[in-house]
Amino acid sequence: MAGDDVTARRRKMAAVRTLSGNGRMILLAFVCVLATVLGDEQVPVVAWASDGFVLSPVNAPSAGHTVSMDELESYLNRAMSTTPHNLLLFLQDKLSVDDFTMYGGVFGNKQDSVFHNLEAALRSSSSLWLPSVSSSATASVSTLLQNQIDTAPLYMNPETLAQLRLNASVAALLVFRLPYSGGPDMMSAKEVLSGNDEVIGQVLSIMKAQSVPYTAVFTALRPSRVIEEASPAVHSVGSRSLLQSRHGEPPAPYMPVEFKEKGSTCILFWAEKLVVSQYQSGKWERHDLTSKTFGEGVTPDLTGSSCNETHSRLVLNYVDVLNFHSFKLIFVMNQRHYKVSARRWFTMDLVQLEYDGKKASFNASRHIYAPAEYSYRCESVSSSRYPQLSPHSAKDNANEWQISFDDFQIQGFNVAGKDFSYANDCAGFFTPGIWMGLVTSLLMVLVLTYGLHMIMQLRTMDRFDDPKGPAISVPQTE
Repeated sequence: MAGDDVTARRRKMAAVRTLSGNGRMILLAFVCVLATVLGDEQVPVVAWASDGFVLSPVNAPSAGHTVSMDELESYLNRAMSTTPHNLLLFLQDKLSVDDFTMYGGVFGNKQDSVFHNLEAALRSSSSLWLPSVSSSATASVSTLLQNQIDTAPLYMNPETLAQLRLNASVAALLVFRLPYSGGPDMMSAKEVLSGNDEVIGQVLSIMKAQSVPYTAVFTALRPSRVIEEASPAVHSVGSRSLLQSRHGEPPAPYMPVEFKEKGSTCILFWAEKLVVSQYQSGKWERHDLTSKTFGEGVTPDLTGSSCNETHSRLVLNYVDVLNFHSFKLIFVMNQRHYKVSARRWFTMDLVQLEYDGKKASFNASRHIYAPAEYSYRCESVSSSRYPQLSPHSAKDNANEWQISFDDFQIQGFNVAGKDFSYANDCAGFFTPGIWMGLVTSLLMVLVLTYGLHMIMQLRTMDRFDDPKGPAISVPQTE
């Protein structure tokens, strides 16, 4: 029966894809039905252009597929390639496709819908629907849009926007944060969504009054309703558990990069994902080097690498990267004795890019370090978001490059065999859970101490029970 339901849902999706114009909101209704078979971290993304502009056609994702961050960036880049660079981002705290079913006038009277302005904007312009996007991707949508126009976001409200005079020829990213109420009182959520739609209508009216073309995106940070069912693909099992991914999916079972000196391994390097980006022609050009660095049957060119007791240098040589004839990724590590800690530590002093005779250097020594006997591991190492890699000098071209590693681990000294040593993780020891436990325990100790103090202060009442005092005499009368 479950297979029949899924087949029926997919047939409905295929049928409604032929609708356009006033039927676009019907498409969203069937998308809501589709979302019931998806996981618990999915948020819809809606994009549209102002009058007179058309989003470039994009092939819709297959039914049951959750759009990842890289796929979302690809969809947005293709769809917005011909649209205005004045970007409006309506970022709601929570949103699910079920909200459109419950509060949108899709199946019933459209006058009951709380999305009057949003529906009107979608009916009058070209739009892009992505019903199931990973919440980690939508949380970074502001960064994705910022990379397209290389402009810092401005957090606005309609009142501030009305006083601002925008220029159609100057790119701007305007972010409008919208609340959401997901409590047991469903009418409160409906009222909040209606108020958010009014905000969208006010913003679009101001943009129209100023005759400024725009491209708008409506999404949320996380889903408003958690669906317990999960895709069977999530339950796949992998053999590598040391570097497990954040969402529970096992990483690819490939071995780390291994450099040997005199027959013994002296450098190990591993990353689940390795991406370099260069700023060209007003946008960031990304290149994924993961498949060229790791994987079964892949032997990276380590020419130029070296290691000894105090210095290690790992050089990864590539060809055909962003149209460069030669491209190198270099990690420079050093081991020193520090008197304060009375032990030896290794630091990653530099991460360098060499391309066609030019260099871009990033300083990593402030963030990437570990005891000499340990390896270093971090879930994310990047030069852009929460940067651990900072430009080494203003004289080179580091500002034109971005490097990012997912599940990064490296060891440049004291390698024993082909396995990493114990990892010095970048995560702090006192996590939020530990702090909560410590504070709760402290409160309980204080309450117990106060109770014991009160018990010890108790005294026996002796005012009416003193055996040494005079006896009570009651005269008798006849």
